[in-house]
Amino acid sequence: MDAQREPLIEFQGVSKTFGTRNILNRIDFSIYEGEVTTLIGLSGTGKSVTLKHIIGMLKPDEGQILYRGKPIDQMNKKQWNDYIGQISYMFQHNALFDSMTVFENVAMALKYTTKLKKKEIEKRAMARIEQTELTEVADKYPSEISGGMQKRAALARALVTDPNIVLFDEPTTGQDPIRKNAILSMVAEYQKRFGFTALMISHEIPDVYFISNRILALYDRKIVFQGDPEDFEALDHPFRQELISSLESLGEELTGLYSKRHFKVRYQTDLSQRQPDATYAAAVFTLDNIDAISEHLGHDATQQIIRSLGSYINKHFGAVGGFSSRQTINEYATVLPYSDLDEAHRIMEDFTRDFQEHGIQGIEMQRGEKDSDGACIEFSVLAGLAQGKPQIEIESVMEFARFNQKEISRFTC
Repeated sequence: MDAQREPLIEFQGVSKTFGTRNILNRIDFSIYEGEVTTLIGLSGTGKSVTLKHIIGMLKPDEGQILYRGKPIDQMNKKQWNDYIGQISYMFQHNALFDSMTVFENVAMALKYTTKLKKKEIEKRAMARIEQTELTEVADKYPSEISGGMQKRAALARALVTDPNIVLFDEPTTGQDPIRKNAILSMVAEYQKRFGFTALMISHEIPDVYFISNRILALYDRKIVFQGDPEDFEALDHPFRQELISSLESLGEELTGLYSKRHFKVRYQTDLSQRQPDATYAAAVFTLDNIDAISEHLGHDATQQIIRSLGSYINKHFGAVGGFSSRQTINEYATVLPYSDLDEAHRIMEDFTRDFQEHGIQGIEMQRGEKDSDGACIEFSVLAGLAQGKPQIEIESVMEFARFNQKEISRFTC
């Protein structure tokens, strides 16, 4: 627990058993206001069960759940209604009503939980539908749209009431890699824009590290870790080892690059045996103005751009012995183990010329596009280089590379 802050929601010794099967065994964890917290764990380990305790769908066999320090099972009717009225829940399998259109599904949350007039409900529902890129299917039924669109419809419905707390139960289940990242980007964008507290659960970890302030790890009926993503990388526990293979494969699937963990292992392996005065070069690439790209082109197009940029970097620098990793939502890092700074500059110049001449899938196709208001869309790719030595922490070298970044290509209509 963070001694400096009061948790918004806190589990204290919560246990839950169904029949003879114990699912949760005296779990303790905290969720803090205004953050994105992700509960990770393998399939069938009780993540959804944990979430359902927060909204009262399940009650603990022992232990208690606190909201702002008050046990929720001791709330009177008014306090409970005030508490539950702040929470929105996005179900794992969407829970859309088949007999209602997308618009009706989204508007339903406002119709039954507010006293807004019909026109205001329609206005707010359509705003969320537009933000989740569903305008063209607003009058269609769930069975008439794709699984990805159904997921976005569920997200629009979860956000339409402007909740203070949003619980996301496996929001990326059943989605392809591009769509998974698009959904996570939407969660991150809306959380930043509206400031709600998010608790997300997942058994697969594509990009949750990049949008999460805090990670909770549920393993063998207990919380075995709670803290920031960087600290989880250093966790020495069987749970993390069991997760490694899926993390690596997802990293490769999403970007064609190493995961952050594998990137560090490769860095340490390649450079640990070299002389202390040996040098190498590092590059950091950033897709600039990513919020505007998402707003104007949509999350799917943004993820295609990011994926394509990563593949292009991997193809070019991998051919000269480099290895790369996606570091944040819009940043990639590359290490050239046997290059000095001068050689790295020449390699970067070749990359830049090729990049500017040919463009890449996902970026090239967006040239000349305008947003819905007819305004131009402008964004750029930045790159910077730095020289390192084996005894210097890679994070320090990358920070120098970020400092040295300059624009290598601009895309505008």
